[in-house]
Amino acid sequence: MDFRTQLKSSNLSVTPVRLAIHESLVQKSHIEASQIFQIVQEKIQTTSIQAIYKNLNILVKHGLIREIKPKGMASLYEMRVGDNHHHLICRACDTILDTDCLDTAPCLTSTNPRGFVIDEAEIIFWGLCPKCQSSNKGDSL
Repeated sequence: MDFRTQLKSSNLSVTPVRLAIHESLVQKSHIEASQIFQIVQEKIQTTSIQAIYKNLNILVKHGLIREIKPKGMASLYEMRVGDNHHHLICRACDTILDTDCLDTAPCLTSTNPRGFVIDEAEIIFWGLCPKCQSSNKGDSL
């Protein structure tokens, strides 16, 4: 389903800013709102950072994009939604890659959910990417 149809199916207006946000996330995944703003502003000079944040929040709320919040980093956004994937992050260079999960729903059964209906679990694997492993031989982080 194309993005315009997804917006309409979610009862959201098809706006130039939303289309530009989508286009920026298709170009580059796992990017911050400030990076999205820079890309969108090249096409729509009148846009504001507030408009970007507002639209990102709406798109996340409707499940059209995903926000990940790695500790110590700004929120990152991506188009890959509705599946059970996780992320690999390099501690040295901040490279972020998607990784698929072997299970269909990891850790969705809590020993004590305390009344919560759990519908999502987010896992981030931290380590060193191959490039940083070879450049950091003998160094410690």
